[in-house]
Amino acid sequence: MSSLSLLSQPNFLSLSTQPPKSIHNTYANCNNLKSPPSSLTRRFRRYVTVSEQATAASPVVRKLYIGNIPRTLGNDELAQIVQEHGAVEKAEVMYDKYSKKSRRFAFVTMKTVEDANAAVEKLNGTEIGGREIKVNITERPLTTGSLPLQAEEKETQFVDSPYKVYVGNLAKNVTSDILKNFFSEKGKALSAKVSRVPGTSKSSGFGFVTFSSDEDVEAAISSFNDALLEGQKIRVNKA
Repeated sequence: MSSLSLLSQPNFLSLSTQPPKSIHNTYANCNNLKSPPSSLTRRFRRYVTVSEQATAASPVVRKLYIGNIPRTLGNDELAQIVQEHGAVEKAEVMYDKYSKKSRRFAFVTMKTVEDANAAVEKLNGTEIGGREIKVNITERPLTTGSLPLQAEEKETQFVDSPYKVYVGNLAKNVTSDILKNFFSEKGKALSAKVSRVPGTSKSSGFGFVTFSSDEDVEAAISSFNDALLEGQKIRVNKA
């Protein structure tokens, strides 16, 4: 019996180094499992593509704020500059309804979200007519309940004015009330609004403050540009 067991051991070991067909079949089945994840991945990618297309359909996410532009810059000239970095649907320079002068800022609606992001990346901080422009993805004035109620209530309190400043590099915890109170410390701030990421109550990192006169605007820029608000140095210029 012992001699048989000793002779059988090599056979057993040699057999153990070559897995039976059933094991090979198992390996094959395991390899076949790669197919479902790739199928799921394709479905996920299709879902993301559809979601992106739905987002791209919204003018809110494709709309750019362009500030500190020359007063002589018109709609067509602005569109030509921006369309070098993406397809433009509409360019609109904002004018004072009384003086008819440019308010030094504009809104440009891009064809896709990708075009909007590319324009921000390429144009923000560049110069037009010797002026350093500010470019951000912004949002239209709220007319529907597209944001959470709390954020919507704050936005509906915003009072627009031809005398307005753009405030950039805001800390994420800065609200419209905090922004207004901060600018009211050294002047009379009429209203303030922190821009929100479309569809959420999250801050976009910039906002606007309105005043009653051009003198108040100049005073705000002089007093608050590069000032610290909630631990961050803010940028303030005419909107």
